[in-house]
Amino acid sequence: MIDDQDLDGDTLREECGVFGIFGHPDAAALTALGLHALQHRGQEAAGIVSYDGERFHTERRMGLVGDHFSSDKIISRLKGTQAMGHVRYSTTGETILRNVQPLFAELAVGGIAVAHNGNLTNGLTLRRELIASGAIYHSTSDTEAILHLVARSKKNRMIERYIDALRSLEGAYALVSLTNKKLIGARDPLGIRPLMLGELNGAYILCSETVALDIIGAKFVREVENGEVIVVSENGIESLHPFPRQKPRPCIFEYIYFSRPDSILGGRSVYNVRKNTGTQLALEAPANADVVVPIPDSGVPAALGYAQALGIPFELGIIRNHYVGRTFIEPTQHIRSLGVKLKHNANRAVIAGKRVVLVDDSIVRGTTSIKIVKMMYEAGAKEVHMRIASPPIKFPDYYGIDTPEQKSLLAASHSLEEMRKFIGVDSLAFVSVDGIYKAAGYEGRDNVQPQFTDHCFTGDYPTHLTDLIGESAKQQLSLLAEAG
Repeated sequence: MIDDQDLDGDTLREECGVFGIFGHPDAAALTALGLHALQHRGQEAAGIVSYDGERFHTERRMGLVGDHFSSDKIISRLKGTQAMGHVRYSTTGETILRNVQPLFAELAVGGIAVAHNGNLTNGLTLRRELIASGAIYHSTSDTEAILHLVARSKKNRMIERYIDALRSLEGAYALVSLTNKKLIGARDPLGIRPLMLGELNGAYILCSETVALDIIGAKFVREVENGEVIVVSENGIESLHPFPRQKPRPCIFEYIYFSRPDSILGGRSVYNVRKNTGTQLALEAPANADVVVPIPDSGVPAALGYAQALGIPFELGIIRNHYVGRTFIEPTQHIRSLGVKLKHNANRAVIAGKRVVLVDDSIVRGTTSIKIVKMMYEAGAKEVHMRIASPPIKFPDYYGIDTPEQKSLLAASHSLEEMRKFIGVDSLAFVSVDGIYKAAGYEGRDNVQPQFTDHCFTGDYPTHLTDLIGESAKQQLSLLAEAG
């Protein structure tokens, strides 16, 4: 049973963001700015590591980038012309300082710092094996396995050790690493997680999204290819392809939810893909209504596309309070029951007496949707219809998105009509799987070689899930089989 008072876990949590720059006198300050542009990818913690030609400098903090790295005092301690950083939302490991990235270690071949966006599907297995063979872990993050693997490699050069370590990894990763001579970027063989290459006055940059280049006035060069390792040094850029070539399968949720709308991903504007999704949704599930209202913020472009396609007025019928933090104290059950109103409030002037279409990016548990629909009726809506700019989420994610277990996903255990009744709307519809592909410029999903990683909708996991070997994992896999 889904607790309709429980709002926690009813959104798709951000992943993480990485940024690195090599060969610029203001490396640390530019890294802080880049991380600020990537703040939407993780608000729990941030860290920066720099190198000044003699030693590494590290600053890691809990909280937002601007709370700590806007200080000249901190930036001045991060000396050097090469730096890298990370913003974090924990998908593995507790929210404690020792898990804040970049993680750093002194090895026999020199120091190395690693920052990771994604999730290793064999991270727990590697951890058990490494600890059993004598490794001493200092964090609960799956990223630390990379440091241990590099340290234990029998190869001679750092980059050879690094690639040797990558061969042991499964799952999704976009990595940025810093040594005393190099900035290294690596993307998993399917390219599930994004990684960009940029340039600013001769200094090369690696980052999660193009918006991190925009904020510092850098030029976008290209995306790091799936399975590629990029090595930046004083000699320039070296591109390595240590894995057999595969067709890329980037995560579809980068377009639906995670990336900022002003980012360019896979040569596509994230904003345009979201707006196209709304247009496709209008073709598949039109509604007789007086006003289209987005659920802020990621539902806005899709709602605009939906409204324009049907010629229905688009209005900001829900106003979001951007100043409610994750740690807001909710001391009583009564206050907890008002949870959504801490972040959203109805704009009565455009709701009262109207037939309203709400457009959102996704439904996870459905509990927040209940509150928002109720809010619409309380504001005087005559009818409330809901349109969702992604297919139903029926399967959990293991690649860096913090989704609940399958039993807590509303679409995994409810029919469309049951979901409609649960949420309390007059009608409910989702864009189809083919529809989301059409919005991205394809004719539909290639069922032989899918263009995206879309397992949350289809159950098609593109990599091994080695960590799902225990009893709870067997139960999950059984559920997957039944649902499939």
